[in-house]
Amino acid sequence: MNSYSQSVSDPSSHSSPEMYAPAVSQAAPTISPPGSADARGPTQTVPAACLACRSKHLKCDGSSPCSRCLTSSSECIYVASRRGYKGPRKGSAANPNKRHASDSPPLAGGESCPMLLGAQVGSTPLPPTLATFNPTRTVPDSPLSPFVATPINNTLQLYRTPYLNGANGAMVPVTANQMPQRSIPEQCLDAFYFYFYPGHPAVLPKAELLKIAKERNIEHLLAAMRWVGSLYIEIGPSRATFFEETMRLLHAPETPQDGFLVQAMVIAIVGLDGCRQNEKARDILSDAERIAIELGLYTRPYATTHGCGNPRLEESWRRTWWDLFVVDGMIAGVHRQTNFLLYDFMADVGLPCEEHEYLSGKIPRPMYLEDFDDQLFTGEDREFSSFAYRVASIRNLGRMMRMPTSGFSPEDIVDKVESYLSNWRLHVPKTKRDCLNKDGQLDEMMFQAYMINNACTIILHQPLSQLDSSPTREVTACAPHRAVASGDNFNLHTRHIITAACAISKMVTYNVPITSHTHFFTCVLTLSSIVHLSKWAAVYFIHDEEDLRQQIRLNIGALNKLSSVWRAAATAGGQVKGVAQEIYRSRKAQQNNPHFWEGYTQEEIMSSMSADEGIMSEISMLPSAPEGVMPPPPP
Repeated sequence: MNSYSQSVSDPSSHSSPEMYAPAVSQAAPTISPPGSADARGPTQTVPAACLACRSKHLKCDGSSPCSRCLTSSSECIYVASRRGYKGPRKGSAANPNKRHASDSPPLAGGESCPMLLGAQVGSTPLPPTLATFNPTRTVPDSPLSPFVATPINNTLQLYRTPYLNGANGAMVPVTANQMPQRSIPEQCLDAFYFYFYPGHPAVLPKAELLKIAKERNIEHLLAAMRWVGSLYIEIGPSRATFFEETMRLLHAPETPQDGFLVQAMVIAIVGLDGCRQNEKARDILSDAERIAIELGLYTRPYATTHGCGNPRLEESWRRTWWDLFVVDGMIAGVHRQTNFLLYDFMADVGLPCEEHEYLSGKIPRPMYLEDFDDQLFTGEDREFSSFAYRVASIRNLGRMMRMPTSGFSPEDIVDKVESYLSNWRLHVPKTKRDCLNKDGQLDEMMFQAYMINNACTIILHQPLSQLDSSPTREVTACAPHRAVASGDNFNLHTRHIITAACAISKMVTYNVPITSHTHFFTCVLTLSSIVHLSKWAAVYFIHDEEDLRQQIRLNIGALNKLSSVWRAAATAGGQVKGVAQEIYRSRKAQQNNPHFWEGYTQEEIMSSMSADEGIMSEISMLPSAPEGVMPPPPP
């Protein structure tokens, strides 16, 4: 039997993003009665308690797994104490009421942001979701270079425990002398699956990918995964090595030109684009499109012909084409430098299935674009995946880009495209209208689908809106400035873009690590910020000033957090800050003119001035724009 056909049915048998979250213990630990051997005499201290014991304020013996987790068949996860281990305390047994070194306090919410990072607050364990992983010790505070080393804390490593229930383990930081160190390449692969994979889930689950790596050459794919994963953690000079290796293998003559190469290229494209290596990203995108088309990746037979009888591998090939399709559209939409080449290919490859089906290996018969388009007219009650709605959303961007510019009035073109956007929103099923899956976890594919739809709305209606865009002409980190003349009042197009900008800001509030979203969320946030700032510049008395302030604040917080990984976010955030300062100075200069306030009440005057001060205080939180883009990669 071909080894590829051996499919793992248990989703816990590979490193899916959910596996990086500590699970909640299902059984109560056994507590020794008073007077037992472990309750009297000198107590041996240990470097740290596991999370299960720590959360219940119970002593932990420091084993891996500890005796309590062994008894309760719970996952035993260790996190290095923030105070550090200083060895056993002298005379620690003299006072039985004194807290021992093993009794670390519960994780406090003060060291992380619960809203953006999903940090644990208080002593109650959270359910095993993506939001429970606390990356504050692995995500650096400044934008990372794709090839320049950053300082590394040699006492902090990532460790993954083998559990009794067959799970691969959770990525957690531990002290170097406490647990066996995981290699840097392993850490980077873990970071890739935790942060990057949810936004671009095309590669095989980790366990199955590593199995294939033993049987065929996919080192180019692993290199790209390691490099992108290294952007999220501090690994010292290894990042430069991973970058150079990725670029070398992508173009090496010995690298096989197959679907795995396309996967590697898509990963590299997103990473380079986020690091502001836009020209290099476009070059690789062109190569990826050519190779995918030559391979026939867009055709229905490719997945089964090259899937080796493995349903997961077949699904991975389908996802590879559609993820390349989406990335091609996103780059064309946000940068406006390319023309969404793949939109013109009549792809008949099957649509991807739901993520939980992919991870479990229970993959249904694929459905196709014609099924999606005809679902209203066939009368068949079919459920399409979130990935399918993401594909449909980016297709609307392609339709908008292909609309003829001659022979139609701008209003006619906008009305036709708006019908596509509105129909997409109207026919999203109830189960997918809030970007959450049935378990209450974020559905990243629907998140991106709504993100694309809102971005298309702004791009479509902004030229006909009545918000003057000239104050934001310096915000060009993602796309060149588009001049929009001002009008006397808010027309329908203006309302469309304001509604879409507000919806984008609201997307920041989902309780997951903001850095686990696709990098392209940076550019969509920038679009939203342009609308908010244009409204602030155009309207002297803002009736909904508190709402506007909160939306700007959400965008700023998200750009700040994204800038810890993506240089593009740092650049965009700095430009937004500079534009806001310019608008603020302009408004203050106008307000100093006594005639400016004629017709306003004292209350309106104070409210307007207070709104300006409040918005500016939020803008000042943004870092300054970087002085230049990334240096070119070393020769």
